[in-house]
Amino acid sequence: MRVPVGWLAEYVDVPAGTTVEDLDTAFVRLGLEVEEVHRPAEVTGPLVVGRVREIEELTGFKKPIRWCQVDVGEAEPRGIVCGAGNFAVDDAVVVALPGAVLPGGFEITARKTYDHVSDGMICSARELGTGEDHAGILVLGTGGEGPEPGADAAPVVGLDDVVIELNVTPDRGYCLAMRGIAREMGTGLAVGWRDPGAATLPAWSGEPAWEVTVADADRCDRFSMVALEGLDPTAPSPWWMRRRLAQSGIRTISLAVDVTNYVMLELGQPMHAFDRDAVSGPIVVRRAREGERLTTLDGATRVLDADDLLITDDTGPIGLAAVMGGASTEIGSSTDGRATTAVLLEAAHWEPTGVARTARRHRLPSEAARRFERGVDPEMTVAALARAAELLAEYGGARVVGAPVDVDTRTPRPAIALDADRPGRVAGVAYPPARVVELLGAVGCAVEGDGGRLSVTPPSWRPDLTDPADLVEEVVRLAGYDDVPSVLPTAPPGRGLTETQRRRRAVGRALAEAGYVEAPSYPFVGTPALDALGLADDDPRRSVLLVRNPLSEEEPGMRTTLLPGLLATLARNLARGQRDLALFEHGSVFPGGLREPAPLPGVDGRPDDETLAALLGAVPDQPWHVAVALAGAREPRGWWGPGRPAGWADAVQAARLVAAAAGVELFVRPGERAPWHPGRCAELVVGERVVGHAGELHPRVCAALDLPARTSVMELDVDALPAAAVPVGPPISTFPPVFLDLAFVVPDEVTAAHVESLVRGGAGELFESVRLFDVYSGPPVPAGARSLAYSLVLRAPDRTLTAADVAHVREGILAVVGMQGITLRSGDA
Repeated sequence: MRVPVGWLAEYVDVPAGTTVEDLDTAFVRLGLEVEEVHRPAEVTGPLVVGRVREIEELTGFKKPIRWCQVDVGEAEPRGIVCGAGNFAVDDAVVVALPGAVLPGGFEITARKTYDHVSDGMICSARELGTGEDHAGILVLGTGGEGPEPGADAAPVVGLDDVVIELNVTPDRGYCLAMRGIAREMGTGLAVGWRDPGAATLPAWSGEPAWEVTVADADRCDRFSMVALEGLDPTAPSPWWMRRRLAQSGIRTISLAVDVTNYVMLELGQPMHAFDRDAVSGPIVVRRAREGERLTTLDGATRVLDADDLLITDDTGPIGLAAVMGGASTEIGSSTDGRATTAVLLEAAHWEPTGVARTARRHRLPSEAARRFERGVDPEMTVAALARAAELLAEYGGARVVGAPVDVDTRTPRPAIALDADRPGRVAGVAYPPARVVELLGAVGCAVEGDGGRLSVTPPSWRPDLTDPADLVEEVVRLAGYDDVPSVLPTAPPGRGLTETQRRRRAVGRALAEAGYVEAPSYPFVGTPALDALGLADDDPRRSVLLVRNPLSEEEPGMRTTLLPGLLATLARNLARGQRDLALFEHGSVFPGGLREPAPLPGVDGRPDDETLAALLGAVPDQPWHVAVALAGAREPRGWWGPGRPAGWADAVQAARLVAAAAGVELFVRPGERAPWHPGRCAELVVGERVVGHAGELHPRVCAALDLPARTSVMELDVDALPAAAVPVGPPISTFPPVFLDLAFVVPDEVTAAHVESLVRGGAGELFESVRLFDVYSGPPVPAGARSLAYSLVLRAPDRTLTAADVAHVREGILAVVGMQGITLRSGDA
């Protein structure tokens, strides 16, 4: 919301000497964030109001040129050359006299041009820095109206007016109007203020000029309308109105439209003006029917939803209620061939959530929808009509026909019970009951009762006040947040990070130290991304939780796996020329499934244990996963060697790093799961539980995602890993070790990890460590098998091992592996 200080001063008795910085501080103290202060462009030198006395059209030039005699309050008019044609004799304009310097350092001098001496310049809004309109001259008044010639033009055009831009939170919709801002600032500065919505309504008489029916009172509890005729379609909007609209960031269109926008900014009540001659039959407010269409003012034809609320006549929809009007009843002007002389003005109160749904459904944000979805004052509908009719009568010659229509089905707002000492208990500040009553009265509430118990009825313009907690917030806000003591709780010593936090940090640190780059992504996913992974229809990862108001309609669900986002990042980097990539991400995933809806607890006290359990039970599981993706070279080539491409073994090793960082032991065995290649996928097992998978992506997945062949990935459920045991230092033997190398002929279907576990079991108590150091296939190893060579370290804690001890261990290992069909390779017997 942009607030011109000059406009604000019309409603608030701002104390003399109050600076813009003082107003900035007051807004912040009231809880209104100041985003920016817009100061006017700097113009130096003589800038005055001029009155055009004569215009001579010069010929013989490539473009129209006018030689104007302009009265600037001196003895004789000044001759000024101008190329614009949007002003006439007796119009008031802005004249920069020689010696003036306009924004951008443009100096004005008397100079000869087009065979005449131009003794100054008639200015446009853009040249003065007060707007973007450069198509014509800034006209301050027509037909002899406007400021007197020679008057200082700077205050007239707003060169001395500062605009303060506020960030209004959704619960403060009343501050999207000068009326609400004036109330806040009057309270904040402790000065008098005037309510522009408190004007006495005119005594209209006669029958209503139009028939109106509201078929959905739940979505529209008040609908007001007034008819006008005799509007001069050539009448321009007055300069002061155009200036304030421009300061507020709204483009001027025509007098009727500008008046509705101005009243919206002044009173907070959005309005719409219909061309009365284009409306056929009674007005009906109803919901849309299946298949209905409406062409809105932006020229787009929109397919309507059954939830959309419409304003209709006998021809069908003529407006998308509270969002945008229809093109068929658009107000015309004298320049577009559709001059409008009769107008229907509409002002209504619409249910906020329905407006928000419609605006988002049609991707049609508007100033009206922005206010309606935050809540407007239903008391302002007729007052806004009266104000708009007054302006149209004054500047356009319009007159009201008959009495206004006012369909009002509202019910009284319920009173809120409030303990007078509750604000003090919440804020830790002693607020006497009289002070609480005073501050609630400043908000606009009607307060009854005295002593300890108050009955508070919120004002019509504050739909956000529904609970005692809301009233407490208003008391504390108006009394001043600075009065609330800031007492930080004492942090208990020795707590530090939790075990879960330490584990997650250790996992991320371990992968980063191994050369992986963290690439976090948004936790949202769409059906195309899951299709690209080749997930089956019954795969539980397809059951996603949908977000009601997603950032993107293409990704409306919460992710059930980290792979879509990680692989998209991998593909994006490859497309930008990166070739060797090792990425990782760790974060929550959100498995779907049916859950009981969460209860809505009150705010008057702490929820009981049953309610808390129901709340937590409605929250979906959020297990913490970690995933890696590799493509290109894992070890770069150079003078030291040819390098090595990344492969499935690197993905498995990443899983081992994660397990080691978590303090658990990980086993690997063959597995099968989309999107991995069926023959190159490993299950990651802790105990008897599968906690993840690693390996190469399926070729079809690589093709669908534009990834290179044999891209390798790993995903592991960190929360599924058991808690690490308390680390115990290993016993250290002072006796020498014995090294034993064994090579086995192993069938291809038996994994190296399984063989290793057999070796560990067969070695007995003398076993210290084992390492696979060679894998070989080919003659003399028979087909369908391979040779796996292991190096064992044996050591006794209390003696030096003898040859008999080593032979006994060797026989035990051979006996165990022999039961699995594994034999010692020839030459090692």
